[in-house]
Amino acid sequence: MSQTMKPVTAAAKLGIYLPAAPEEFRTSPITRAELDALRADPPQWLIELRRNGPFPREVVAQKLGVSRSGLARAGITEPLDADQIGALIAEPPEWLVRERESYREVVAEKARQNAR
Repeated sequence: MSQTMKPVTAAAKLGIYLPAAPEEFRTSPITRAELDALRADPPQWLIELRRNGPFPREVVAQKLGVSRSGLARAGITEPLDADQIGALIAEPPEWLVRERESYREVVAEKARQNAR
């Protein structure tokens, strides 16, 4: 018998926002073989979700160059799509500039500590 994972786990592994996935994906356990198949030959819905979103918080934070807690401090609690992220990058609000700088400092400090 093949191991299965919950849809939320499979969505996290694929980097997609689960509520935006098709119902069949959201409501059925996923086997490792099915997950590998989705990675190897993604269906159109997965290609579109990865390209345009909406994206989960982890992906939004990564695309904006901030931490997830930085998103929370800015009041960004909903998933964002590619257009919304693009608009923030094109004209970064003050919070985004501040959170990016803070995030860069944290990453640099971690790298410095790891180099010891």
